[in-house]
Amino acid sequence: MIRRNITSNLLDALVDTPVVLLNGARQTGKSTLVKAITGGKHSARYVTLDDVSMLGAVQHDAAGFLAGMTGSVVIDETQRAPELFMAIKSDVDRLRRPGRFLLTGSANVMLLPNLSECPAG
Repeated sequence: MIRRNITSNLLDALVDTPVVLLNGARQTGKSTLVKAITGGKHSARYVTLDDVSMLGAVQHDAAGFLAGMTGSVVIDETQRAPELFMAIKSDVDRLRRPGRFLLTGSANVMLLPNLSECPAG
């Protein structure tokens, strides 16, 4: 894996921020980076919305999907399910815990339809 300069910033953000979004162009190593982090310095469950069953679960019931996630979680390709952002906001409003969500995406989440608030730091 190519060492990324952003790694320490990402880890620092996870120490005090409930939701961290790693956003960037496709095929730049976002997924590789978060997998490496979750395998080491930030223990978390990794899920990807490229998996059709995961995507379907989020689209069917985003709040229920998150309710089944204990501890910290990495959700890769979040732009595929804009409905997830409001469920994350609700989850964080109930229990504000640093490092709870590490999200990745290759689309500007502020431009996704029906997304008025993004909880990511």
